[in-house]
Amino acid sequence: MVEIANSILLKFQNVIGQESAKSLLRKMVENNRIPHALMLLGMPGSGGLSLAIALAQYVLCENQTEKDACGTCRSCVKASKLIHPDLHFSFPTVGTNVTSDRFLENWRQAMAENPYLDVNQWLQKIGAENKQGNINKEECTQIIKKLSLKIFEGKYKIMLMWLPEFLGKEGNRLLKLIEEPPGNTLLILVAENQELILNTILSRCQLVKVPALQDEEVEQGLIVLKNIPLEKARSTAQLAGGNFNEALKIAAQPESDNSAIFLEWMRKCYIGNGIEMVDWVERFAGLGRENQKQFLQYGLHFMQEYTTLKMAGAENGLDVRLLPKERVTAQNLTKVIGFDQIGHIVNLFDDCAFGIERNANQKILFLDASIKLNKILRN
Repeated sequence: MVEIANSILLKFQNVIGQESAKSLLRKMVENNRIPHALMLLGMPGSGGLSLAIALAQYVLCENQTEKDACGTCRSCVKASKLIHPDLHFSFPTVGTNVTSDRFLENWRQAMAENPYLDVNQWLQKIGAENKQGNINKEECTQIIKKLSLKIFEGKYKIMLMWLPEFLGKEGNRLLKLIEEPPGNTLLILVAENQELILNTILSRCQLVKVPALQDEEVEQGLIVLKNIPLEKARSTAQLAGGNFNEALKIAAQPESDNSAIFLEWMRKCYIGNGIEMVDWVERFAGLGRENQKQFLQYGLHFMQEYTTLKMAGAENGLDVRLLPKERVTAQNLTKVIGFDQIGHIVNLFDDCAFGIERNANQKILFLDASIKLNKILRN
């Protein structure tokens, strides 16, 4: 994956991780056994959309290699700019009769910038504000019309639908198309929440699961794509939980030593000096909401790894995802925080994150949290 103003040149080799899924998709193409309806299902930021675009480019390529699209033929050049006449896209929009075609330029720009984006980022990019996204009746009609057209240049017509969860009951309009599509037609659906997809659609698609990325894969992606230093990339990957889009958000925030801030907070709350806790809250409130959300995310990550370390013991907890200085902090806290306190601390952090999302007064929120944390640590 490379960031280019008008091209996303997204081949398999550019997709972060997902080697098993890549291998399976390659074999489908090589053996000419591509299912007419394929659903890539994975959590946000795992790379399902990137894989789908890479697969489409591979299928359309005129000079396929054993493992990837050539990237230079006429079809690859057009597919890389998302303007190939046989490659169509469908995605959530806002409005009753609004279709994806109205936002194709926005879509191309969004994919060039970040093909790991989430639906909220996309909807904000098209000016949705507080409106709900959907894939409506008119969009379903357009999909059927587009796939009834003849093939222009390649061997396949491809419809790539991002987030079929947004179809709702309108998805029933596509059942016949999914079950019996025109010849050489490929539907690629990229989904994130299986429970929101109509069972009638699920049962007609071949499912390929896209697992969360490994920390090492996220770390390497940050280093290669964003030139982020190793230590920051590693700590960011640990916080991202396999979500590369989340890792990009964290990496874009101003540098903040969450480990040091967290340890300072824990110390002040343990001691319980009211003046010092108020002073910490005053300074912390000035960091801004995004940094505060990132800090709480770090706190939840730390407590998860702390639990693992405490269960395994300091000498056996080799797989704990903590940097050396964080491990020292965790080991020191084993004398202070017991198993019965961990759950209360995690719930407290979750409550704070909920409050931040809903624009709670930061000073009141974290002062209250500091007092509660003091009681948890002292109990």
